Amino acid sequence: MKCQRDKFSLQRKISYLNGAYMSPLLKKVEKAGIKGLIQKRKPFHISPAAFFKETEVLRNLFGQLINSSESARHVIIPSVSYGIENVVQNLEKKKGNIVMAAGQFPSNVYPWSSRANYQLKFVAAPTGGKNLGVSWNERILAAIDDQTAAVSIGQVHWVNGIKFDLTAIRQKTRAVGAALIIDGTQSVGALPFDVQAVQPDALVVAGYKWLMGPYSIGMAYYGEMFDQGTPIENNWMNRQGSDQFSGLTHYEEQFLPGALRYEVGEHSNFILVPMLIAAIKQLLKWTPLGIQQYCETLCHDTIETLRSEGYTIEATEGRASHLFGIYFNENTTMERIEQALSKHRVNISVREKALRISPNVYNDQKDVQRLLSALKEAII
Repeated sequence: MKCQRDKFSLQRKISYLNGAYMSPLLKKVEKAGIKGLIQKRKPFHISPAAFFKETEVLRNLFGQLINSSESARHVIIPSVSYGIENVVQNLEKKKGNIVMAAGQFPSNVYPWSSRANYQLKFVAAPTGGKNLGVSWNERILAAIDDQTAAVSIGQVHWVNGIKFDLTAIRQKTRAVGAALIIDGTQSVGALPFDVQAVQPDALVVAGYKWLMGPYSIGMAYYGEMFDQGTPIENNWMNRQGSDQFSGLTHYEEQFLPGALRYEVGEHSNFILVPMLIAAIKQLLKWTPLGIQQYCETLCHDTIETLRSEGYTIEATEGRASHLFGIYFNENTTMERIEQALSKHRVNISVREKALRISPNVYNDQKDVQRLLSALKEAII
């Protein structure tokens, strides 16, 4: 794949290596949002059928992205915390430990910590040595036992991109009767994810990062465990017969089938839904594997050079290529690094003790060379 920068409106003078913070909008996604905004000028053109047509398109596209053919298991959510809260309220095991990788994003922590019947069991990363991903996965597997109610974890760690062995974790959770809940926000869209292979009980994904959509919309997958659950929100749209506007006051107790009961109210957002549709259509053309391979090729030489300069980066096989952490030693300081990055106009994130680098197909060699120049310059 060649660089896709022309499909975005990024400034050439800024090297944006920060997709894990927020993706830039594709030009076609921006146009879809503007079109949806303009549509509201003439609401008499918005039919009752329009409330449901595009949302079904979006569910099917998301299914293609994660290899799931059951659109009734794909729902539109406003945030990760909303999606996780539906899980917490309806988990089969009503008490026990929730196994998590230490340092997870708070949206996948606070919903669990609000329940006294669940105890959070954070598994710390190893503090040294090579191939930390292997050791960390071993620790997580060892932490799963008969007291485990669920493992709630990312496909990759949001700080350093270390990959978690979800198939091995799924096997262990099944053996002890625990659920597997995945926050795919920092991976789905840029790293292949296969529902059929992993078989999670739930997958929750924010839309504004690697799905390349707008803020305040995301997607979730809920498996059979949640088919008879109670949603955290009782809205009219998640009930049987909600598409029959003339009969909405014939109040319906029955929810829509499958996971559709968990969909957020007003999910037929006429601006955000078309935007996310346009974004996922483009991702399906590029493919997550294609994006992953592009990022690996783009950064390979730069990573090798940075290692020779004293920076520490996880081995390729243990981490993602679209998101990885760079750690520094006594040869430099965070202050010097931040000054150098600002001078060379490189935009990244600092998370915990890591310089989080997160490229995508809009980046090219000029971007990574700026990063390399800045980090070499920062060395004392």
